[in-house]
Amino acid sequence: MNAVGSIKPNARPFYQKYSAAQLKEALRKMYLIRRFEEGAEEAYMRGLIHGTMHLSIGQEASAVGATMALRNSDYITSTHRGHGHCIGKGAEPKLMFAEFFGKEEGYCRGRGGSMHIADVATGNLGANGIVGGGLPIAVGAALAIKKQKRDDVAMCFFGDGASNEGAFHEALNMAAIWKLPVVFVCENNKYGMSVSTERSMAVANVADRASAYNMPGVIVDGNSIADVEEAIAGAIERARKGEGPTLVECKTYRTRGHSRSDRNRYRSKEEIEEWKARDPIPRFEAELMAHGIATEADVRSIRQAAEAEIAAGIEFARNGTDPDPDDVTRDVYSPEAA
Repeated sequence: MNAVGSIKPNARPFYQKYSAAQLKEALRKMYLIRRFEEGAEEAYMRGLIHGTMHLSIGQEASAVGATMALRNSDYITSTHRGHGHCIGKGAEPKLMFAEFFGKEEGYCRGRGGSMHIADVATGNLGANGIVGGGLPIAVGAALAIKKQKRDDVAMCFFGDGASNEGAFHEALNMAAIWKLPVVFVCENNKYGMSVSTERSMAVANVADRASAYNMPGVIVDGNSIADVEEAIAGAIERARKGEGPTLVECKTYRTRGHSRSDRNRYRSKEEIEEWKARDPIPRFEAELMAHGIATEADVRSIRQAAEAEIAAGIEFARNGTDPDPDDVTRDVYSPEAA
């Protein structure tokens, strides 16, 4: 890992592969994710949103870096901590807020809420409240891609806790046997709810488990957007060529609790502050400026525009259409009664 001060212009493939506009767009998405979640948290505290939510503040580089090399026709499956993945794949924050607020204008007409946002138009097959629930869905999507002889890929996001679920092992095994175009992205933020990975895993790294399924296992600094993108771009290329799946583990951290009810009693303030010092957003800002890609004025303008978009999105959601109680079964499907 290079210190920001030691970065040389065009020293990394990441900064040669993308244009200045694309790199600034990546920073914009990171700001949107951060401000979306902070805005959602503020709305919750004000009583505007009910239920709970799972925030990924501190994990923005993983979400944006992983989705940069994807096409619109590629698929993703997400998690209960999936707001960043949605925005990374192209979702509009105002429609996500409408979903949060339970409005008809939301992506799922207000029925999904925080944990079940889907945006099929951008290839987002949906977030999932079931731990590990997106793994078999991604494998199914990848099988469909292969049967249709397309060169698209399915990307599956999941957390460290999901790697202890049976669905993880079943999904990786099947994807490997059939050489399916899947990129498995584990966002290892050190804790499955309140249990450290040091107490819940027999191996040091989730990526160590890849060898059991004869696929590459790659470990990257999840707070470096360049590291994430470079590793996952290679996995995507491999999948498109028909060479099968890859498991990429992004070592990252959530600075908020597991959910809104989490009081963070299982980790120290010192640990949280240590990870805050590794915040991926100011790190990427510094790298863009070190490479001469963005100025301080550019960064400030991008940040302000993202903040304005989030504020407008919250107002859009507050003024949205409440569902009609008569439509409660509108999107519920079941076989016809005999």
